Amino acid sequence: MISAPNDTKDRDTPLDDGTAAHARGSFFGRRKGHKLRIHQADLIDNLLPHLALNIATPAPEQLADLFDGEPEDVRLEIGFGGGEHLIAEAQAFPNVGFLGCEPYVNGMAKILTQIEAHSIGNIRLYAGDAAELLAWAPPHSLARIDLIHPDPWPKRRHWKRRFVQDATVKAMARILKSGGEFRFVSDIDDYCAWTLAHLMRSSDFVWTAERAADWQKPWDGYTMTRYGRKAEREGRVAAYLTFRRVGKSSSFRGNAPHQS
Repeated sequence: MISAPNDTKDRDTPLDDGTAAHARGSFFGRRKGHKLRIHQADLIDNLLPHLALNIATPAPEQLADLFDGEPEDVRLEIGFGGGEHLIAEAQAFPNVGFLGCEPYVNGMAKILTQIEAHSIGNIRLYAGDAAELLAWAPPHSLARIDLIHPDPWPKRRHWKRRFVQDATVKAMARILKSGGEFRFVSDIDDYCAWTLAHLMRSSDFVWTAERAADWQKPWDGYTMTRYGRKAEREGRVAAYLTFRRVGKSSSFRGNAPHQS
């Protein structure tokens, strides 16, 4: 998986609403790995331009305008890797529009292969830094953001490269609708604790868990990714964290989950 946009919580210039989060760019992973097959390269050249978001132009007032028809909601998956989860979600919810962000070219080639094979029409793609996409999207335009098994950057000196930072939490709060969700999955305990700390200190989000099972088990309909299956085989247990966007007038902070 990629490391999606990252920032350090100790930026020299604080960001008020997250709109300009990661303005300097923040992707630290590889852009390209193995050489693409001929058909994959053809999809990058010919199919991707029809699905790609052009953030050099102003965003539409509603992200639903990016899709044919009128999707009832729009969701974003940051760093979709091989696309297993995003493809399954798009097929399960044909009335929802999906944005997928992945700067890793081989991952983009894999999902394009699946989009073509299954004639999927409700996915749009961004082959770049998700920070740029977060800043481009209009306010209150997303129903959900998924971040599944991001690069944990385990060394302390690299923690500033993690996706979850105060600036990105603000950026997500800006573009999520009231009641929208940020869903995070990781098998790295330290990154889960890091994410909880950053989201719980934000007045814009509440953690929805009420009991241990709420973070120990995947949510209904969750599609396990290839990385997730590998983690299971190697004995690593993932946590599934869901945070709800609350209105600015809400003072509810949620209850600490109780063990069950």
